[in-house]
Amino acid sequence: MTDEAGPWLVVGLGNPGREYAGNRHNVGFMVADLLAARLGARFGRHKRAVAEVAEGRLGFGGPKLVLVKPLTYMNLSGGPVAGLAQFHKVPPGRVIAVHDELDIGYGVLRVKCGGGEGGHNGLRSMSKSLGTKDYVRVRFGIGRPPGRQDPADYVLSDFSAVERKELEFLVDRAADVLESVVTRGVEPTQNLYHGG
Repeated sequence: MTDEAGPWLVVGLGNPGREYAGNRHNVGFMVADLLAARLGARFGRHKRAVAEVAEGRLGFGGPKLVLVKPLTYMNLSGGPVAGLAQFHKVPPGRVIAVHDELDIGYGVLRVKCGGGEGGHNGLRSMSKSLGTKDYVRVRFGIGRPPGRQDPADYVLSDFSAVERKELEFLVDRAADVLESVVTRGVEPTQNLYHGG
């Protein structure tokens, strides 16, 4: 895949503010931060969107990534994403959302293009604002809440001490998966990473 088709818009979904930084719901921000570090890029407030943006290339002369962390809170993420997609002329097929996923076990990573939102407010907002569900998702499994805990409370709580032991490795792997989507495509990435 060459860069001739233009940049990729990589959206880390999360909530702004220090109180949310370690939440399960903010794993998208964690992956975006790691990718920015890999690219040697720094996040800065965008002039035209309520979002922090960092830009860089994957490798020397590789595909350009526009990393986005919306600052609108999760349920309104779509507005800034759609605005930036328009600004950078990125079609939905080159938009990648990285997000927490209740329906798969902790640390399991899955890639898909299109499909439902599974009750995820950030995805729902993106689909509505982009006018399509046909964008790529990198799903980071957080598992179901224990006992009768409300899923809304669960996603807004921090990773457990046991989960945090693996979190850095898993965020790193999620960034690898995302880079693979950009350089190889969705299907080859699924074949490569969905085995485990």
